[in-house]
Amino acid sequence: MMNKMVAPSLLSADFANLSKDIEMINESDADWFHLDIMDGVFVPNISFGIPVVEAVNKLAKKPLDVHLMIIQPEKYINTFKAAGADLLNVHYEACTHLHRTIEEIQNAGMKAGVTLNPHTPVNLLEDIIDLLDLVLIMSVNPGFGGQSFIENTYSKIEKLRNLIEKKNSKALIEVDGGVSTANSAQLYQAGADVLVSGSFIFKSDNPKNTIAQLKK
Repeated sequence: MMNKMVAPSLLSADFANLSKDIEMINESDADWFHLDIMDGVFVPNISFGIPVVEAVNKLAKKPLDVHLMIIQPEKYINTFKAAGADLLNVHYEACTHLHRTIEEIQNAGMKAGVTLNPHTPVNLLEDIIDLLDLVLIMSVNPGFGGQSFIENTYSKIEKLRNLIEKKNSKALIEVDGGVSTANSAQLYQAGADVLVSGSFIFKSDNPKNTIAQLKK
């Protein structure tokens, strides 16, 4: 276990008062802002796009972890870099030429992540894991917030941790979906470095305290 990091997902923030929630994250123990970009094609939902990323970047005092749940993400690498992304995460399932896409993200000056849907096995990353900065394991099916956690995620994290160590990779393991204080300790124990949490943080009575509890 290398890290205990938390990345609140802005998908669950109050968009009528987004600056207030951004300021809360700035003042909290959170490490990154997690921004989910959905196109309504790759996933059955539409979230937000470039103008929101730019607006968050103007106020954020922590890195922007941008998760592209879109088709043909390679078309938008430089666009999201210009908008303020520090880390750009693309789906394995959406990239025909994944190696090239990873190189383009890193050449643009961002850290590169690859996301795996619940049905996608971690061994498919074996030939590329040494190039990655991050792997995001989806612990729910992507597209909507507030879903139930998929229990198979723990063994998937353990397999990915073993692969990272076997290949001497520097990649962090991030987990997104149904994350709460009920499973955070077990996720870290399995080998996760970064926990993404949305509704559990923003719907809590004290979001800053909830972020601190997730890091414990």
